Amino acid sequence: MLHLLYILAFTILAFIAVGNLIRNLFLFSFDRERNYYPKSSSMTNHGKYPYSTSRGQSAPHPELLDNTGHLIKEPLLVMRSINVEDARQQLDALYEASPGNKVENQEES
Repeated sequence: MLHLLYILAFTILAFIAVGNLIRNLFLFSFDRERNYYPKSSSMTNHGKYPYSTSRGQSAPHPELLDNTGHLIKEPLLVMRSINVEDARQQLDALYEASPGNKVENQEES
C-alpha cells in the first residue's frame, strides 16, 4: 500500500514539474519578444542607455546594449580559433602581469 502512495505522490510531482516547465518555456518565449527600450522620451544616463523611470518597464543589462543604447541582435559569444602556442603565450603574459605573481617572485628571491 505504501508503494502505491509513493507512486501516486511522485506522479503528481512529475505532472507539476512538467507543467511548470511548459509554463516557463512559454513565458520565456514571450519575454524574449518584449521590447526593452521605452518609446517615451524619458531617457537618463545622458542618452547612453535607455531607461524608463516607470515601474512598468525595466532596463536591460548594459552588456546587452550597443554604444548607441539599442538592444544587440547578434550572438554575444564569438570565438576565433587560435593555435595552442598563441594561447599559451597570452596566458603566460596574463600570469606574469598579475599582481599575485609579483608577490610570489619577491618571496622566492
